[in-house]
Amino acid sequence: MPQDSPAPNAPPRSADASVHPPPPASRGSGTLPLSEEAAEDLLLGICFKTGPPRLLGAELEWLVLDAERPWEPLAADRLAAAHDAAAALPLHSRLTVEPGGQLELSSAPASSLTGCVGGLQHDLTAVRAALRSRGLILQGLGADPRRPHRRMLHSPRYEAMEAYFDRTGPAGRAMMRSTASVQVCLDAGQEEPGPFGHGRRWRMAHLLGAVFVAAFANSPATEGPYAGGRSARQGIWSDLDRRRTLAPPLDAEPRAAWTRHALDTEVMCVRPDGDGPGPWQVPQGLTFRAWLRDGGPRPPTAEDLDYHLSTLFPPVRPRGHLELRMIDAQSGEDGWLVPVAVVHALFDDQEAAETAYRVAKGLADAYGSGPAPRNPLWQAAARDGLADPELRTAAATCFRAAAEALPRLGAETFVQDAVGAFAERFVERGRCPADDRPAHGPSGKDVRK
Repeated sequence: MPQDSPAPNAPPRSADASVHPPPPASRGSGTLPLSEEAAEDLLLGICFKTGPPRLLGAELEWLVLDAERPWEPLAADRLAAAHDAAAALPLHSRLTVEPGGQLELSSAPASSLTGCVGGLQHDLTAVRAALRSRGLILQGLGADPRRPHRRMLHSPRYEAMEAYFDRTGPAGRAMMRSTASVQVCLDAGQEEPGPFGHGRRWRMAHLLGAVFVAAFANSPATEGPYAGGRSARQGIWSDLDRRRTLAPPLDAEPRAAWTRHALDTEVMCVRPDGDGPGPWQVPQGLTFRAWLRDGGPRPPTAEDLDYHLSTLFPPVRPRGHLELRMIDAQSGEDGWLVPVAVVHALFDDQEAAETAYRVAKGLADAYGSGPAPRNPLWQAAARDGLADPELRTAAATCFRAAAEALPRLGAETFVQDAVGAFAERFVERGRCPADDRPAHGPSGKDVRK
């Protein structure tokens, strides 16, 4: 939910900007050398913008499939033509392309759930029609079962990103080329303590995030390191590298903890001076703090800090607002609106927020602490979904609280009905969408079910 999102009908961003850079850290001085003190001040000032919760946003990623043979990979030229057709549409949402060819629609910030859902539904209808005329469909799955996984976008950014991730194993390529999610964006919350206090919302997001992983798990697998788990996508993201996908410690003040975490994480790549042509450097072991202190390949700037923040992938990313990144893409034309509605209700309705916070505290007591997503709570969520009894109980309580809150928040009847139907079909039975889908082997033929 970037505060500088484009106006309706604005042209889409280029594909190279599609891994979600945060709002600019500096206006007018982004190319000047940056000191360590200035970098800390920027981070402390931009990552948590507090105030009463008011705005909501969502980012929806989709796989693009052949309508008749969805288990087969698409030819690159056909996929590129589909991207061009979608990009030519007059959309309210921002449309981008991910490295594996996934399409993403990012809503403009909305002052209500109705506004957020309505805008996305309008744009999805237009995109689906444009693709359908070319024999293509959108599919919501957390991980693409088709093989081989190919990178469709080629640029210095993605060459450098892939080179960096290749140092730690195959998860980076799998993330870039095959994963899709529903991301929900919420205001950070108020400065002062209370149900909407930013510190409480920050902590709650990391604990309830595991409930969202479990309830909406939609990427089962039969092979490899995630075999038997409900959310292979979550496993992939957890394995990217040792630090950049981790949450900072939750027992520290959020701004200070995030600032330390961001500056002490390795730089993924260094762009040419002036962002000119040529390959990007991929240094090894260089944190942003060390770059600030030692000068690195060249003195870092505020623009470099902006870019560095866009390469951090924790489960909850502070970008002025909170970006919840842990939910698998959902099947069905409107399956995505259930996690958007549930997250909004649990965080932005005071009564539901109180219930959700009690649930979060109970999970912390049951599973202990440790940074998400590589702690026992999150690992159980990705592996077991709602078959885990603690997560099932937590999800049932949260869905009941959300269902009660949605009328108070002005949710339309079809949204309330969708949440109720999901709870009845999955949550109340200790199941998740992955349990309705045969786990995928290499052929991926179950993708159309």
